[in-house]
Amino acid sequence: MKFIALVALLALAACELSPNRHPSKYIEDKPTSTKPNVILIFIDDMGFADISGFGNPAVNTPNMDHLAKEGLRLTNFYVNSPICSASRVALKTGLYPQRTRIHSFLSTRKHNKRRKMPNYLPDTYNTYAKVFKENGYATAHFGKWHIGGGRDVNDAPLPQAYGYDKSLVAFEGLGDRILWSKTAGNIAPSWNYNIGKIYDLPKHQTTETYVNRAIKFIRKNRERPFLVNVFPNDVHDAHEPSQAQLEKWKGKGSSLSEDKFFAVLDEMDKQIGRLLGALDKLNLSDNTIVILTSDNGPTDWKRYYDKNIKPPGFTGPFFGRKWSLYEGGIRMPFIIRWPEKIDANQTNDTSVVAAMDIFPSLIKIANLKNRNSLTLDGEDMSQALLGKNKKRLKPLFWEYGVYGSIKPGKKAHHSPKLAMRNERYKLLLNPDGSELKMFDLLNDQGEKHDIAAGNQVLVDAMKKQLLDWWKEMNSYYHD
Repeated sequence: MKFIALVALLALAACELSPNRHPSKYIEDKPTSTKPNVILIFIDDMGFADISGFGNPAVNTPNMDHLAKEGLRLTNFYVNSPICSASRVALKTGLYPQRTRIHSFLSTRKHNKRRKMPNYLPDTYNTYAKVFKENGYATAHFGKWHIGGGRDVNDAPLPQAYGYDKSLVAFEGLGDRILWSKTAGNIAPSWNYNIGKIYDLPKHQTTETYVNRAIKFIRKNRERPFLVNVFPNDVHDAHEPSQAQLEKWKGKGSSLSEDKFFAVLDEMDKQIGRLLGALDKLNLSDNTIVILTSDNGPTDWKRYYDKNIKPPGFTGPFFGRKWSLYEGGIRMPFIIRWPEKIDANQTNDTSVVAAMDIFPSLIKIANLKNRNSLTLDGEDMSQALLGKNKKRLKPLFWEYGVYGSIKPGKKAHHSPKLAMRNERYKLLLNPDGSELKMFDLLNDQGEKHDIAAGNQVLVDAMKKQLLDWWKEMNSYYHD
């Protein structure tokens, strides 16, 4: 009877697996490495509420939800820019992106120069991948790159120069890469660069391919610690699902554009489930830190509004979208799971954590040596990532658009160009002091009520801090 009861319990546990995670009946023996493995899933243009567990009203995302139930959700997590390249630079380097002058998306040489930007992140900068590699980890990057290479820039360093043993990127990077169009102006030039192997695949197969590579890499390196980036880019428009994927969602959105978005979001969730299932099968889940978040808010192209179409993607209670310093552009969903160290089904609504904190926090959690003496802007927020409340020591600052960038399609989403969060308060203004606004985010998540007029002492103090920060950052553009 005891044996039957045990079998029943095991069967019940199996039923509670997310529906798209199907580990084999045969679970491989536990590997000998005791250092934690790390998988970072950094999704392109996924809004705060695109995960159903964070508020998506239309699409169920069972695998991402299950990941959250097995770990910890942070609801005060920020990226350091509302646009891709700058956000990714901050994550990888632990620095404010303005220090590298990558304040917007990397584009053509002419466009980069006009905005006072380099053509790529110099490989002299330290990255978390370099530190992990120096400490004996196998390292890989599969997915969107966009910190150098592509368009007419064919001399950017390969991902290997930033600490990755293996890589497969998209058109906004060099080396082995997936290209899904021969005619699109921003993709077409890359076909002519004889740098790495080109995979001619439709966009709807990109995340599946990245996950395939990640699983293969993990299996090969399961006896040593590994760091793997999986950076999907199919949630970035244009959304291009397969016909079969679209059929499931046809007519379920407010427009064909939203149907397509639902389809690619659904497919991405399935692929994330495959990755998590592979960890289960390889007996690696318990000692693998899995982090999932996004690089900025959901799309806000003017073309949607011109056609009277609601842009796809959800920001939940937050105002603004991509390309905006309002919360919807920079506050992202965040999940971290590490069964050996983090209790399941937790939510932290208090600690304010940023993408640039991930670098120093992971170094602390994994107890790694960092031989580079460069001071990081990111803070060690490891205690918050492990499930405890942790108050950050310094405010967070943002800049977007001072030297030119894409503007939101909806005029109301155009934010002032500088922002700062200090505990519960957020201040926004332009470098000349205009358009000053203050919000109490504890009581006003949607940034509806400007309280600047009644808080002059606090406004003056925060304004000075923000403008002093910008003065320091702006100096990098004039050296």
